[in-house]
Order: sequence, then structure tokens, then C-alpha cells
Amino acid sequence: MTAPFAPAPYPLARPRRLRSSPWVRRMVAETTLSPSDLIWPLIVHDGAEDRVPVPSMPGVFRLSPKAAAEAAKEAHGLGIPMVGLFPNVDPSMKDTVGTGATDPDGLVPECIRAIKDAVPDIGVMTDVALDCYTDHGHDGVLQDGRIVNDPTLERLAEQAFIHAHAGANVVAPSDMMDGRVQAIREALEANGFQDTLILSYAAKYASAFYGPYRDAVGSARQLSGDKKTYQMDYANTDEALREVAMDIAEGADMVMVKPGMPYLDIVRRVSETFKVPTLAYQVSGEYAMMKASIANGWLDEDRAILETLHGFKRAGCAGVLTYFAPQAARLLGA
Repeated sequence: MTAPFAPAPYPLARPRRLRSSPWVRRMVAETTLSPSDLIWPLIVHDGAEDRVPVPSMPGVFRLSPKAAAEAAKEAHGLGIPMVGLFPNVDPSMKDTVGTGATDPDGLVPECIRAIKDAVPDIGVMTDVALDCYTDHGHDGVLQDGRIVNDPTLERLAEQAFIHAHAGANVVAPSDMMDGRVQAIREALEANGFQDTLILSYAAKYASAFYGPYRDAVGSARQLSGDKKTYQMDYANTDEALREVAMDIAEGADMVMVKPGMPYLDIVRRVSETFKVPTLAYQVSGEYAMMKASIANGWLDEDRAILETLHGFKRAGCAGVLTYFAPQAARLLGA
């Protein structure tokens, strides 16, 4: 029997109806997050041990080439499409011009080959910069106390070629030298690697949030001064758009904003302005800050991880580099 009709009370519009159940929240979600949105940064080292904890980044380890290949297998099994390689090399191998960066038998080429032998189908991204190989900790060639731009470009182009020749799918210049994307693209094209992707750290800011990473790769103690003459001023946003435009014109396939969470406004402006794949890096300081709060019981770990990563997607990211990648992928697959 039909119930008697009664006029509806106000208000008639009730947005909470679309939040009332998990199924409807999933159905109407404006952004989605999946393991395919994640890139797992791996810190690799040339030491004797397979796994060495990074004190300032709980749960992160420096990995041998063998252990990096095992991590890549894990990533592939979780649906993560790409891993990124960031080297910690023996201090005795460092010099003023970062000679080790262009060693074809060096740590990064060895890791690339180990990963590709173990997991041919996973993407491998490499960091193209000199800071991990210089005895002064800077991303370029140092002359008379100054980082010189154009001599650095030659080193970066050779480094990118070495990585591509070893099997890297993506080379990612993170140095912030002017013209480095064009120098790398020309070197790749001239040597038969026209299909190698360039992911440019196009808007990389001089940030306080890189400290744990510099500890992880062993450049913190070497670093003299700061990097403000080449990394961007965090007061600026229009400058980021100019940097991105230049890198796209020079042949970048994808661009990155770094750091992540404090710079989501930059992600939004870049993704909306250029309509190119825009990535962000949830950097070491962001990771360490969250892990410290989690360890003290101030944040719910699983919820905080997924909420921050959804924030990146909501801002316009096509992908996110995050040390939480394997944990997030497991949560998303649960």
C-alpha cells in the first residue's frame, strides 16, 4: 500500500546524500588514485650490504644493485609502473666535476642493467645531476666558487647518454641549469636514443625539505653554501611557468614540480597552463615529517598517505614520486 504523500521539508538540496555510503563516494569521486599513478624512488649505493637503513627516513634503505632489482620486482607486482634511481657513491669517488656521473660501469648503469634483467617491463627513471658525484655537493661544475652553467651542460648530456645506453627509459635532469633539456635532447637524438623520455625537474625550488634526501645520498656533509643561485625562489610562481615553457620547447616530454605538498598551487598552474603530463615529488622532508608524526601517534598512517596522494592528483598530477609508493599501492589494492 502506498504511503500518504507529505510535502518535503526544506532544504531539498542535501549534498550529504552523495557521501552517505562507500559505493556512492567511489562512484562520484572527482579524482582517482591507483598504483599506476605512483613512482617509487630508490636510493642505491655501492656498499657491500644489500640494505642499509637511512636514519632520517624511517623505512627507507640504501639498496645494492641486487636489492634494487628485487625492489623493482616488488614494484612491478604491485602495479607501480616506474622506479627512480638516486645514487649514494663512496666519497673517495667524488671530485670537483663529478667524474663518476659519466662512468659507463658506474653504480647507476649497473643498477639499470640489474633491474632490466630482472623486470624488463618496468620503467626505469634516472636522476641526471652531478650533486651525488661532486666533492662540493652541488649539481654543477664549480669554478672559482661559482656553479658554471654551460660546462655543466656537457657533463649532463654525457650522463644522460650513459643512462640511456644502459637501458634507462626516462632521464630526469634535476640540476636546474639553463638549457640542459635541449643539451640532453640533442645528445640523445644524435646517438640513436630519440625514444628516451625526458622528465624535466622544470620547477625545482630551493627548499628546506631536501635535508633527509641529502643524508640518504651522502651529499649533505659535502654541500658548501646553498643552491639558491640555480634552484628557484619559493616566493615565485610566474617564474615556474617560464621555466616549464622553456623545457617543453627544448624537448621535455614530462615536467615535474618539486617539492610536492607545499607547491600544489604550482602543480595546478602548470598542469592547467600547458596540458602536458605534470608530476610532483613528495620529497624526503615531507616523508620524514609524516613518519615522525605517525610514529608519535599524531597521524593515522594509512589515511594520511592516501589523503596526501589524492591531494597531488586533485591538483593535476599525472604521477607522484613518493617513498610511500609500495605501501600506498598495497592500500589501493586492498
